[in-house]
Amino acid sequence: MNRFTRTLSSLVVAGLALGTGIRSRAAAAVGGPAPDFSLTDLDGNVHKLSDYRGKIVVLEWVNPDCPIVHKHYNLTGNIPRLQARYTAEGVVWLSINSAAPGNQGDYDPAAVKAWMQRVHWAATDYFRDPTGTVGHRYGAKTTPHIFIINRDGTLVYAGGIDSIPSADPADIARATNYVDAAMADLAAGRPVAHANTRPYGCSVKY
Repeated sequence: MNRFTRTLSSLVVAGLALGTGIRSRAAAAVGGPAPDFSLTDLDGNVHKLSDYRGKIVVLEWVNPDCPIVHKHYNLTGNIPRLQARYTAEGVVWLSINSAAPGNQGDYDPAAVKAWMQRVHWAATDYFRDPTGTVGHRYGAKTTPHIFIINRDGTLVYAGGIDSIPSADPADIARATNYVDAAMADLAAGRPVAHANTRPYGCSVKY
């Protein structure tokens, strides 16, 4: 390898590393401020994350066609039960679908509303993120992928819905539910013990 080739190779590697670093710095990080965003709900109304400052906010990445989402919605009602419980306590729960147009799970508003009714969806609002802008900003990788933001606007949890990454509905009962655990820590004024966990599910269909 001559000097020119070695230099070019070094520049390419450095450029890739720099690009990776920039992307990782741009993504939300637990312990830091939750990036603000604007998304439009199914009825055409624009919402900003900052509108909910002073409340605990759960962001849940969702894809109605994902088998793991099916496990936690259609087969067991696990996520709708969490949504109903915590929204009743004043928590804001936002479901976000970052599927690109035409990709798996990219439902139009009417189809989303029909799905919501079938699965007894009980969150605060549902947003489509067809450009993937918000998904990339948070580093959302799977459906589901859960992020929890405290009343001060700090991201305090990012990861899986629970501790057993499987498609078996029977595993829900014996798994540690990370949403419940984080909410208990917040209610007690403690730092979230399991603040970063591994998300599992289908890849987000950017």
